[in-house]
Amino acid sequence: MDALIYHNPACGTSRKTLEILKESGADVTVREYLKDPPSRDELTRLYDEAGITAREGLRAKEPLAAELGLTRPDVTDDEVLDAMVRHPILINRPLVETKKGVRLCRPQEIVREIL
Repeated sequence: MDALIYHNPACGTSRKTLEILKESGADVTVREYLKDPPSRDELTRLYDEAGITAREGLRAKEPLAAELGLTRPDVTDDEVLDAMVRHPILINRPLVETKKGVRLCRPQEIVREIL
């Protein structure tokens, strides 16, 4: 099975998810999203396929999220997506895509749903 992981090697959950993928025998493509960020259209598609909103895909504990006002209750998905494109650190990770779907793998065991 092919798998694409939007990965941050500094993140423990992302590293553990990558380990699960490799142990499963998946043919894994690693995309370090901080170096090669997804486009707005890619993010929209990923979140749609994962069944989550952009706001649910926001790394809300990142201090920049609060600085940019993205944690306020009336923030729109468009505002969140625009901020993620400008500041990829705001994208919660890891996102994993396989032929069975897309998941935001927090906790990392969620990846098993699409293996």
